[in-house]
Amino acid sequence: QVQLEESGGGSVQAGDSLTLVCIDPKRAFTGYSMGWIRQAPGKEREFVAAITWSGGNMDYADSVKGRFTISRDNDKGEVYLQMNNLKPEDTATYACNAVRGSSTIRLRRGEYDYRGQGTQVTVSS
Repeated sequence: QVQLEESGGGSVQAGDSLTLVCIDPKRAFTGYSMGWIRQAPGKEREFVAAITWSGGNMDYADSVKGRFTISRDNDKGEVYLQMNNLKPEDTATYACNAVRGSSTIRLRRGEYDYRGQGTQVTVSS
C-alpha cells in the first residue's frame, strides 16, 4: 500500500523554527514531484512549497518565500520542509502531497495523486 508519513509538527512561539519530514517508507514515489499543502481550520487548502524529483526546481507560495525551504533526499525517501521565522498565520495542518511527473504545477493548484494524513503546526504569538 502506497503511503506517506509526516512528522515534525508541534507547538512553537512566533519566530521559532520547525522542520517537517515526509517519509516514503516503500520508496514508491520514485520520479514524483512532492509538495506541502496546508489547511487551517475553516480555510481552504493552501499550497506551501513543492520540489521536483531531481530537486532542481522548487516552488514556493509568496507567503512563505524566504522563510521556508523545501528539500529532499531520494536515497532516504524523505522530503523536508524547513520553516524559519514562523508566524501565527502559519498555523495549520501540513500534508505531504505527491504527483507523477517532473512538474510542480499540479501541486501549486492543490492537486495530488497521493497525500499523507498531515502533521499539525501551531504558532502562538
